[in-house]
Amino acid sequence: MDYTIIVQKNENGWYTGQCEQVPEAISQGATLEELKENMADAIKLVLDYKKEETRKSYIGQKIFRRRIAVL
Repeated sequence: MDYTIIVQKNENGWYTGQCEQVPEAISQGATLEELKENMADAIKLVLDYKKEETRKSYIGQKIFRRRIAVL
């Protein structure tokens, strides 16, 4: 899946970003390439955290999971 980030260049010359689809994912980088790499890590961390928290809420319950494609 592709994600869109909002990018700003701050007064120190660094780039900061926030993901539109996962607004909790925020990062920075000295270059746009570094920001892109850092944002990918931030998005993954947030999604992994949310996944674990959701799974914890279903402990002890009978559930099943299915994958869906979102275009």
